[in-house]
Amino acid sequence: MVRSWKRRKTLLLQIERDGKVVMRVPYYTTEGEIRAFFREKLPWVRKKIEEKDRRGHSAECPKKFVEGERFLYLGEYYPLEIREPGKGRNRLALSHGVFFLDNNCLAKARDIFIHWYEDRAREIFTERVNFYGRKLGLYPREIRISSAKTRYGSCTADNKVFFSFRLVMAPYPEIDYVIVHELVHIKIKNHSEHFWRRVEEAMPEYRKCKKWLRENSAYLDI
Repeated sequence: MVRSWKRRKTLLLQIERDGKVVMRVPYYTTEGEIRAFFREKLPWVRKKIEEKDRRGHSAECPKKFVEGERFLYLGEYYPLEIREPGKGRNRLALSHGVFFLDNNCLAKARDIFIHWYEDRAREIFTERVNFYGRKLGLYPREIRISSAKTRYGSCTADNKVFFSFRLVMAPYPEIDYVIVHELVHIKIKNHSEHFWRRVEEAMPEYRKCKKWLRENSAYLDI
């Protein structure tokens, strides 16, 4: 059984597999000491529970497209609700924090979701490319949406930029990092120190975004 521990003298915190938080303390420990210890370790507890929750989401892939299943968009998970088709209504829609999918589309659900993500990606990425293009003075010849699984962005020798539709599942800061990365490649076709300085000028927190994408790539899929 895998366990996670934090130690302070003889006080112990443990996260069980079912998410239960267990504290073990000597019998002579005062209530005040126990409360202080738990308050100190609360950020660690929250972090471990969030990690456990994310691992649970990754286990859902490949998607089954069933009622209540959750789908990632812009860094947030939204549940799926299966509904009766409606005249003049989109087969798939995100509304009021819920994905709605017509029940006569279940056989093609994955393709429909991918198409929806591609449309959102094209819209959002174009807007962010224009924003950072003005900021950097760098403009691509063309913006294209790809289906790459781990390479979220690329820039060709003739300055066309490609972005994976899966990137639209990530939060905005991570999207912006990838966009800035590829725009800077229009000017600098390598990963030299000069390249990373240009990236940092536009996004001082780019390292956090890069780390987030590396640690969460398994969840940006369908």
